[in-house]
Amino acid sequence: MQQLQHAAGYRRGDRGYRRITAALFAAGMTTFVAMYCAQAVLPSLAAEFSISPAVSALSVSATTGLLALAIIPASALSERFGRTRVMTISAVSSACIGLILPWCPSMVVLVLLRALPGVALAGVPATAMAYLAEEVHRAHLGAAMGRYIAGTTIGGLAGRLVASFSLDVTTWRWALEIAALVALGFTVVFVRLAPPSRHFEVQPVGLRTTSRVLAAHLRTPALLGLFATAFVLMGGFVSVYNMLGFRLLAEPFALSEAAAGSVFLMYLSGTVSSALAGRLAERFGRSRTLVTAELVSAAGLLLTLPDNLPLLLVGVLLFTAGFFAAHATASGWVGLLARRHRAEASALYLFAYYVGSSVLGACAGVAYAAGGWNAAVGYVGVLLALGLLVAALVARLAGRAVG
Repeated sequence: MQQLQHAAGYRRGDRGYRRITAALFAAGMTTFVAMYCAQAVLPSLAAEFSISPAVSALSVSATTGLLALAIIPASALSERFGRTRVMTISAVSSACIGLILPWCPSMVVLVLLRALPGVALAGVPATAMAYLAEEVHRAHLGAAMGRYIAGTTIGGLAGRLVASFSLDVTTWRWALEIAALVALGFTVVFVRLAPPSRHFEVQPVGLRTTSRVLAAHLRTPALLGLFATAFVLMGGFVSVYNMLGFRLLAEPFALSEAAAGSVFLMYLSGTVSSALAGRLAERFGRSRTLVTAELVSAAGLLLTLPDNLPLLLVGVLLFTAGFFAAHATASGWVGLLARRHRAEASALYLFAYYVGSSVLGACAGVAYAAGGWNAAVGYVGVLLALGLLVAALVARLAGRAVG
């Protein structure tokens, strides 16, 4: 029954397809504006509270870490109460929390309260991929997933740019407040556009049932490889952007806050590459697309090593484009390999994704403090090498039939 329903899902060109992809685009915007706006103010936090880059990065890691822990429970709730209901409650509550966060009196309180949006936001990423997998025709799922990932890239860009440009005329507190208002606006767009689930079927929810489903996914080697891919790639990506501001504000570049923040425009390359990757994966195969995207990201990382601003910008552009293409490919692949209980499979992928962001992203500050940008690049390079190894293994495990 579920396969028949899926075969009748929205197709590219349908009004429903346009609505669901626009709604999920807005959901991606909401999530990433709220999550990563703090990344743009890390140097300001370090200066105001007299803390190291690694400690300031905890304001980002607190959100992603708690989001990772909350994703699996949120996915289980979506199996019981429905995809759109869970996403709506999640987005609205996160937007409201974001409005009060900037007025924390100390760094300790800020880190603690930055954990709350992580819990609140979990329902959006935990449910979005399963929602698309259920409602969009299989032949058009890759492109639809690419649009959702594109929304996350522009959301990450918008959160960072709004905060960065605001820093030139106001304090970091108002910069975060303005970003929170932007997130609230996209939440309204999502709520108004998201079509109701047509193919969702209520599933039994309980600790034993959920544990059994998760264990079944973890016993699938190809899925396990994709979860590992999410962990190392996201860890490397957040590491670069966490430390990039510190490098650009310091010598030999010594850029202003706004100029350094404008580097986040490189996120637009991810918007294009994530949408393109969905189409390329459908045409040339997911394994080939994933490996190619990771190689592009690695090449871009190497170009950031010289103290040459134009070369660094090209490197960040390629690094970002490669990462989001890889993420769009891997996340869409999860939805195809998991024939049942897609929400839990997507939740495990995103659990690994955000644990990588939280843990590996925070560790990058230690590498940067020890050896500057070169050490941070070496650290991320090891993560990318691991990602390539895992991608090759996933290609063999999944087989050509699904790759």
